Amino acid sequence: MKQEDLTSWQPRYTAALFGHADAEKTLLDAWGSGRLPHGWLITGPRGVGKATLAFRFARFLLKNGMKQADEGPSLFGDPAPLPQSLDVAEADPVFQRVANYGHGDLITVERSWDDKQDRWRSEIVVADVRGLIERFGMTAAEGGYRVCVVDAADEMNTNAANALLKILEEPPPNAVLLLVSHAPGTLLPTIRSRCRRLALKPLAAEPMRHALAGLLPDITEAERQALGVIAEGSPGRAALLAGQGGLDLLREWLDLIAGLPRPDVAKLHSLGDKLGRATGAAAFAVLAELFQWWLARLIRASAAGRAGGAGWVEIYPGEAALAAKLATWQAPDRWAEDWDSIGRLLERGESVNLDRKQMLLNIFATLGRAAEGARRA
Repeated sequence: MKQEDLTSWQPRYTAALFGHADAEKTLLDAWGSGRLPHGWLITGPRGVGKATLAFRFARFLLKNGMKQADEGPSLFGDPAPLPQSLDVAEADPVFQRVANYGHGDLITVERSWDDKQDRWRSEIVVADVRGLIERFGMTAAEGGYRVCVVDAADEMNTNAANALLKILEEPPPNAVLLLVSHAPGTLLPTIRSRCRRLALKPLAAEPMRHALAGLLPDITEAERQALGVIAEGSPGRAALLAGQGGLDLLREWLDLIAGLPRPDVAKLHSLGDKLGRATGAAAFAVLAELFQWWLARLIRASAAGRAGGAGWVEIYPGEAALAAKLATWQAPDRWAEDWDSIGRLLERGESVNLDRKQMLLNIFATLGRAAEGARRA
């Protein structure tokens, strides 16, 4: 999957949501009661489907309007049955208008583009929220709900958070705010207290399999299984890693480690040169994240005496054998020390912009010492 193809699974464009039937029912029941809370805090790990659910509910509200409580039979018989899901067909005009930023009653608050710096801002600023205040001060364009999706609320700076809090404290009629949050503990307590919380959990194996089959139809089942293991129940993370070439990067790196204590130096320097270029920053970040995850997985399994053995799901053929091999190099506590030192090196390198190739070589040297120590033992 190419990076430019990733918009097809982004929340605004995604119709399906897997594995969160209970959360959908909670929202549907709240709407059906006629007493829908005006603020919702949708929490859970990154990529698990929080923003997808928020846009899914936003489309539902814009399509179905307000449900009045205690509706009785009408003059012409019983009222129409209530919707049984949040589905809005992709061909529906509401779906298309939301996807194309064309619905007058939907406002999205997210990090904006900084023209001076020529990049996306690192946080949501108060100017991003002012547009919401202005829109919520108007009458709904189509006479129903006005809906705001904040993605992600954790990214608001203090001024933006205080501005949003004023809306939550005094919401206009028929307004619903859907706040997506990866780390709700970082939000103002007053924001949390004015929202109903809806917590999403990582997907179980079967819903994850269905989700990845829909999100990533052009890769093999083995690749989807590997991404499912790495993403740990987060379909969004799996799709992002697929688009970034994460599987190939991790395999290339682990193949080099498998050659220790006598690695293929030419291949090591070739990888370092590729990641050290100006265009290699994103790939280096992906590899750093994935290797830290893989090493932590090794440490946990090694401590339980299961590295590469029972319960170890291979990412690619031979990877379990590599894990079993590394587990013999040194004790889990020594691996934990290396994991910590590698993490600190990467953190320091990011903060002061250290040479990426040199960081890669330093990490490899750390692993090489473990391999050499095992050889001499």
